[in-house]
Amino acid sequence: MKKQYLLILALAGLITILNGCLFGGHYKALVVTGQNNHNWKASSPILKQLLEQTEKFTAEIIKTPEKGGDMNTFSPDFSKYDVVVLDYSGDSWSEKTKSAFVKYVKDGGGVVIFHAADNAFPEWKEYNEMIGLGWGRTEKDGPYLYYNRANNKRDEQKIIDITPGKGGSHGKRHELEVKTRLEEHPIMKGLPVRWLHGRDELYSTLRGPANNMEILATAFADTAQGGTGRNEPILITTNYGKGRVFHTVLGHADQDGGPAMECVGFIVTFQRGAEWAASGKVTQKVPYDFPNAVSVSLRTNFKEITLEDDLTKIPTYDLTKSTKYFVNLQNRIRAEGKSPNKLLEFEKMMIKILENREATVDAKKMLLHEISWMGSSLSIPVVRELAKNQELKESADYAMSRLQPLN
Repeated sequence: MKKQYLLILALAGLITILNGCLFGGHYKALVVTGQNNHNWKASSPILKQLLEQTEKFTAEIIKTPEKGGDMNTFSPDFSKYDVVVLDYSGDSWSEKTKSAFVKYVKDGGGVVIFHAADNAFPEWKEYNEMIGLGWGRTEKDGPYLYYNRANNKRDEQKIIDITPGKGGSHGKRHELEVKTRLEEHPIMKGLPVRWLHGRDELYSTLRGPANNMEILATAFADTAQGGTGRNEPILITTNYGKGRVFHTVLGHADQDGGPAMECVGFIVTFQRGAEWAASGKVTQKVPYDFPNAVSVSLRTNFKEITLEDDLTKIPTYDLTKSTKYFVNLQNRIRAEGKSPNKLLEFEKMMIKILENREATVDAKKMLLHEISWMGSSLSIPVVRELAKNQELKESADYAMSRLQPLN
């Protein structure tokens, strides 16, 4: 009887583990929304989707009463969640709810401050400590913080500016070059030092207590775009009690999300930031379609580009429009193709496209260039055949010279 009981317990434990693996979610997340000076009806469902897409979170959305409503009815049990994502800027919460939130964070709860959530609650001292920097704050709340060259020094330095004035501004929406400041932080580890973010508002002149705060990344607020001419903080972390707070100013939402939320840079830093806030670590790999310093990378359906996507899209390539899927394939080869067997798998996939009569000249030229450095004698027959085509002859001859077995 005792053995049967122990077996039942073991099976129950195994089922629990399998459920966690199959249905995703080591962590529970709560997205708080309902009032905002931005389009929360578009952004909040996307944030929930992005969290669950990692298969590390189960997420739900809770809405406050509408503006002017009875905020005493808004009283979530924050302690049930590993991370609370704030997509909120509206009426002040009740004192009871604010106290519960402060306790939750002090006791180790994770928080993500998303975009306009740093506009919220300027008179709430504890909240200002949590977010580090925000809109609507003044010199009584703390300094401006940014990076710039100081005293004719060559390297950019963090500037603590106590000039009086109101916090919060932005210029025109435009693409931003993001600069990583803390490369070894778990959220930023493995990301490029510089990368382009999709058209967005660049929050500037934020100010606040900035205690227990680290600036993970900045973006230059170009005066030509109505900016400050300074390198403004855009990704921030703070510690409050035992709690961890990740603060991203990125993500201005259009009706369908738009380029600011579709940007892979925003998506990945949000997902990694949420995991860090929940656990203090980041286990997510940097995806193959992460942007670089040359071009923005967007996900129109907010999902990572798969190898199947690459192989489906590349044959129809028009180089003048996009090389996104080819670059993604290149990144896969460089990351995964460290063994001869992996390289051979990629080579076979590319040979199929080169043999496809419907594939464009642009597609075949790009693949010939790639095969020239990583291909084998397996590619020689198709490359030799393509050399008969005048449009492809130069690319094929070059590839053949690299593939030709040595005598």
